[in-house]
Amino acid sequence: MRIFIILFSAILINNFVLSRFLGICSFLGVSKKTDTAFGMGLAVTFVMTLASIISYVVYHFILVPLNIKYLYTVAFILVIAALVQFVEMVIQKTSPALYKALGIYLPLITTNCAVLAVAVINMNENYNFIESIVNGIGAALGYFLAIVLLAGIRERIDNNESMPLALKGFPISLITAGLMSIAFLGFQGLIK
Repeated sequence: MRIFIILFSAILINNFVLSRFLGICSFLGVSKKTDTAFGMGLAVTFVMTLASIISYVVYHFILVPLNIKYLYTVAFILVIAALVQFVEMVIQKTSPALYKALGIYLPLITTNCAVLAVAVINMNENYNFIESIVNGIGAALGYFLAIVLLAGIRERIDNNESMPLALKGFPISLITAGLMSIAFLGFQGLIK
């Protein structure tokens, strides 16, 4: 039961983008088209899940035995940077169009605070190995859900020709993200 609570809490209640406001730069920057948002969501899902696994192993089997727990931030950043380089190489080889569409945002996953936050939250909440993986997957799926939903809404908004000029583009995207955040606030009472 605890596993399901962690999973659904990470996806809906403590959504990294809409509740914790982490990973906003890529959330707003890559959500213009559904295709790129889908690719970015998959890349972040892969990186977050693997970062949860590897950071757990690094923390519990290297940093704690050597009594250098205070280096966790540096260690987690190195893990995330290596994973992002791996994902970047895979996407460049398998889908050059997606690689070009993601542009600068793909390397920015390295500095995406949501990826680092999931590793730190796993450590601070004292999650075991399985719970860390589930929290990483849940946080990634929450990011994926939020970015794809915003991309779908933005595509429809861009087709609206009666939109006031002052709201077109980024301002309406911020308003939409704010309304999505309020809507996700409704999930707060789902799990006690």
